[in-house]
Amino acid sequence: MAKLKLGALEDDKPIKITHELPASIHRDLVAYAEILAQETGQPIQDPAKLIAPMLARFMAADKSFRKARRARQHPSGDEG
Repeated sequence: MAKLKLGALEDDKPIKITHELPASIHRDLVAYAEILAQETGQPIQDPAKLIAPMLARFMAADKSFRKARRARQHPSGDEG
């Protein structure tokens, strides 16, 4: 069986964002949800719930983003 990059979904209080997806992306998202449900034994009622963990994983894996975010949170310049 395939080893997917996502695991079981965490139960977290969400915020609502409305966004349109191309039909091809939606089909892939539905297929991903079906495969993930088989792999984890956890049924995915709404494939849209995969979007947040996918984005989180993408951002966590982006080294340039992490570096830039750290730089914004802890500026190294001396003031004063």
